[in-house]
Amino acid sequence: MSNNAVKAGGLSKNTLIIGAVVAVIVLWGISAYNGMVNVDEKATTEWAKVQSAYQRRADLIPNLVEVVKGYASHERETLEGVINARAKATQITVDPNNLTPEKLQEFQAAQGELSQALGRLMVVQEQYPELKANENFKDLQVQLEGTENRINEARNSFNSAVEDYNVKIRKFPNSLLAGIFGFDKKSKFEADANAQNAPQVKF
Repeated sequence: MSNNAVKAGGLSKNTLIIGAVVAVIVLWGISAYNGMVNVDEKATTEWAKVQSAYQRRADLIPNLVEVVKGYASHERETLEGVINARAKATQITVDPNNLTPEKLQEFQAAQGELSQALGRLMVVQEQYPELKANENFKDLQVQLEGTENRINEARNSFNSAVEDYNVKIRKFPNSLLAGIFGFDKKSKFEADANAQNAPQVKF
């Protein structure tokens, strides 16, 4: 066998090995990328649920304020506090693709102010027996309490999804692709313990 034939055979073998290695890397890259897309979409979906839960609370508030106003119209400062806090909270939106600590903190602060305002409103009802006994008010209280539970569950699910996402993109070798394709670390929803307490619903 000539030297040229031996060289050609060795070259062909090397080419196959290199081709196989490249194919493995490409397949891994596709799999890793798709995996990061999946956990990113999951986190985005969970964030939408958080916003939906907060929106549900915001939708209940006008009715709650109207019922209270009918029995305690002179509690103007408390009522205006709830209305203003609701307006501020509903104006702040966060792009799920830009979940920075600063954006989340702004969102959480506004929602926390609304929680505190609602807490003060719930205290007002103790001073008005007729309001406390009003069936519409009772129904709204139950809905509000259920909404606060939904908010808590949505936040927990979101944090879990973000944790999965962050772990996925930070583990080697996924971290190599994450940087190239712009998969940045997301911030968790870390509400202030006092600001995010659910309003006390008492009957």
